[in-house]
Amino acid sequence: MTLTSADVPTKRPTVLVADDEAALTDSMAVWLSDDYRVRTAYDGHEAVSAFGPSVDVVLLDRRMPGLSGERVLERLREAEANAQVALLTATSVEEFGPEVAELGFDAHLTKPISRDELLDAVSDLASASEPPQH
Repeated sequence: MTLTSADVPTKRPTVLVADDEAALTDSMAVWLSDDYRVRTAYDGHEAVSAFGPSVDVVLLDRRMPGLSGERVLERLREAEANAQVALLTATSVEEFGPEVAELGFDAHLTKPISRDELLDAVSDLASASEPPQH
C-alpha cells in the first residue's frame, strides 16, 4: 500500500490571537478555526500566559491594557520563541518609532482587516514557521 499526502495526518498550526477588542478577537478566532487551532487572549498578560511552544503564529495587538503588544513581543523574543508574530495596529508601519521596528515582528496587519486578508497573512506566517523538510 502506498501512502499519499492525503493519507498522512498533518498538524494544524496553532495561532494565538491577542487583542483587547473582544469582538474582533472572537471574529478572527472564528475565521481561523477551520484551518488552525486557535487560542485567544484579551490583554497582554493573558497573551503571555496563553503562549507556549506549540504556538506557531501570534497575532498581537499593539495597544492592550496591562501589557502592551510591544512588551509581549519583547517577552516572546527574550524567551527565544520561534513563533511568527504579526503586529495588529490601526496605524501604518511608517508611524511607528524605531523602537517598535527593532522588536523584530514578522508582519504588520492594519485594522480593520478583512477575513481574506487575515487568512492570507496567517497562511504565509504559518508556512514561514514550519521547519524545513529534509
